[in-house]
Amino acid sequence: MTITRLEPRRSSPPLPDARGPLSHAVVAALRERGAPPSPVPPEEDGPYGEDLQLALYVLYELHYQGFAGVDDDCEWDPALLAFRRALEERFLAALRTDVPVGPGAQEALDELQVEPVGDDGTGVSHFLRNRGRLEHLREYAALRSLYHLKEADPHAWVIPRLHGRAKAAMAAVEFDEFGAGRADEIHAGLFADLMEDLGLRTAYGYYLEAAPAELLATVNLMSLFGLHRSLRGALTGHFAAVEVTSSPGSRRLAEALRRVGAGAAAVRFYDEHVVADAVHEQVVRHDVIGGLLESEPGLEADIVFGIRATGFLEDRLAARLLAAWRAGHTALRTGALPPAGADSRGTDGALAPRQAPGPTSKEW
Repeated sequence: MTITRLEPRRSSPPLPDARGPLSHAVVAALRERGAPPSPVPPEEDGPYGEDLQLALYVLYELHYQGFAGVDDDCEWDPALLAFRRALEERFLAALRTDVPVGPGAQEALDELQVEPVGDDGTGVSHFLRNRGRLEHLREYAALRSLYHLKEADPHAWVIPRLHGRAKAAMAAVEFDEFGAGRADEIHAGLFADLMEDLGLRTAYGYYLEAAPAELLATVNLMSLFGLHRSLRGALTGHFAAVEVTSSPGSRRLAEALRRVGAGAAAVRFYDEHVVADAVHEQVVRHDVIGGLLESEPGLEADIVFGIRATGFLEDRLAARLLAAWRAGHTALRTGALPPAGADSRGTDGALAPRQAPGPTSKEW
């Protein structure tokens, strides 16, 4: 069956509003084709805060879709790269301080397979399956779209940096993520179908303004690891963590979507991941991680760091989402989404005026 879908990456998104001095410097430099200040200003809300994470996200997006009106050559602008490097060092230093060191890579992956019996109150997919409402699932999809509309793209950076068994296995998993040769099976496209089914806009980057720092950090982590050869071990650890935890989480999300009466396209995205990621988990564990450890055993600590950094940032995002939803608030920075099917753009194509935002993470 051929699925008719919108083309979410037909055009680039507009530059977002700044959230502090760092993101203001980046947005202004891109808008005015100037250089950001040096030295880099201090962040106002810490390495995981709105300002630094948005600044990093915007700079990383220059390597993906870019932004409307921004010259493609900005991707390799030396001043922007130097600015990005300073932000990366702050982000990476915080992660290395806050992420606990652990056992070997296989032991760290084994820990991910041990799930609590029932809902222990910390799992987003448990909450959505057991008592999530349609508006919660729509918010979740809107936020996750910042990654899923470019699903697997950040991990593709690592392929030229792997060798032998690890390279072949990573390419095989990515081939599946990109539709196994079929454009209508590309996972990013399946997620666009899910969004359309839920009455969400499918334009690439459309929900950037709505995304809190906790969500931006999870996406930035992939780009940070992917764009640095020195962090290739951490990226494979991140990828392994995602694949190991994806199948059971996807099953719960599919059940949640069925319970609220979502359409077939919405359910299909997660049903596909229940099956595909159960297979991918074994390939990644035994051939990507196993092959990398055979060829470069000195990267084991980096692999473990990638696994644990992924969990650390996902836990922070889960705490943000669950705190908002349990308090009866939206988890979006820009207020609740319009009802399913309502057009959230005006006749000129601009974003509709924002509703009053919900509480920030500092208020919880």
